[in-house]
Amino acid sequence: MKKPQPAEYPHSRYFSNYIDLVDSENVIETLRRQLVTVEELFENLSSEQQNFRYAEGKWSPKEMLGHMIDTERIFAYRALCIARGERQSLPGFDENEYFAHSNFDSQALNHLLNHYRYVRLSTIALAESLPEEAHTRVGTANGNPVSARAIFSILAGHEKHHLNVLAERYKL
Repeated sequence: MKKPQPAEYPHSRYFSNYIDLVDSENVIETLRRQLVTVEELFENLSSEQQNFRYAEGKWSPKEMLGHMIDTERIFAYRALCIARGERQSLPGFDENEYFAHSNFDSQALNHLLNHYRYVRLSTIALAESLPEEAHTRVGTANGNPVSARAIFSILAGHEKHHLNVLAERYKL
């Protein structure tokens, strides 16, 4: 699956910045590479690293992984709906509200990694199963017209953003 054309998503900071972070034209391959990267990164974290916060009020790496899982589930659902021709506007979500009702910090890291692995493999299977016309189908998510493949690209860019934060702020 190729990255979306500019007409397939709004040119807001939210959409464009994430899509710009995807450095390959093959979005599915990017999703596969990220699976390996995230697993290798998190499998080697000490308990101290898993729970470290670089500033007060910031998420720990373990909490960030939980957020990435939630986001992946929501974005994959949006992509599925749009690919299948959904005409209803799909709701946005407030990541901070979702986080407030999560328990990522109390879950074992291997449990979160299993969740991540299963969700990512499911996302990849979905993306691979869609015909080309479904990839370019446009629907409405969070009040914006967007194609299914733009959502997959945003998802890959969102993950790249968090991997960059982990490298820069957490030194991982």
